[in-house]
Amino acid sequence: METIAQALQQVKRRIDRAIADAGRAPGCVTLLAVSKTQPAQRVREAFAAGQRAFGENYVQEALAKIETLADLRPGLEWHLIGPLQGNKTRAVAQAFDWVHSVDRLKIAQRLSEQRPADLPALNICLQVNVSGEASKSGLLLAEVASVAQAVVELPRLRLRGLMSIPEPMADLQAQRAPHRALREMLAALNAQGLALDTLSMGMSDDLEAAVAEGATLVRVGTAVFGRRG
Repeated sequence: METIAQALQQVKRRIDRAIADAGRAPGCVTLLAVSKTQPAQRVREAFAAGQRAFGENYVQEALAKIETLADLRPGLEWHLIGPLQGNKTRAVAQAFDWVHSVDRLKIAQRLSEQRPADLPALNICLQVNVSGEASKSGLLLAEVASVAQAVVELPRLRLRGLMSIPEPMADLQAQRAPHRALREMLAALNAQGLALDTLSMGMSDDLEAAVAEGATLVRVGTAVFGRRG
């Protein structure tokens, strides 16, 4: 059975191949290991194998894990990639390094107000509903610019870029289209004077398409930790 260390190496090789195929600079994509529903010990194993950035979807589960793995701080980064409700913002502002799933200004304002002054600014991505699916969280493309301009003015936050979770597609070219839309939106924001550097897009099944379209951070769970039971 493949170890987490072996799985990480496999995923990193996939990322490196995708970077080379896209003609991009080596090392330009960060692997975020999605550790939701995984026990803390599995995160510890991944950390021992060199992985430093971990993504969590569920706030309560993540907070328990963060506490259990407190001895690994400040060596690792905790990223919230799942939905964030207003009543959970204080705990997230205090415990996480990144939040990828900001989908309305009110959430950003609360995170800004509640981020402790002794911590670095909280890294923020705006979640964008690139597929326009009614069931999906995220800002519509037409809403992104105004929210981004408001978020960059908030203290204690650092707006880093955009995140998306497109609907699954089997074909590489079809997978690329929503990632391209997100890349073009980031370019448009930067043309307006924002200095954004992060495209959080691509998962186990579509990371090649995401890297081809400029992803700087891919969120991979299954290919690192295996399928959940």
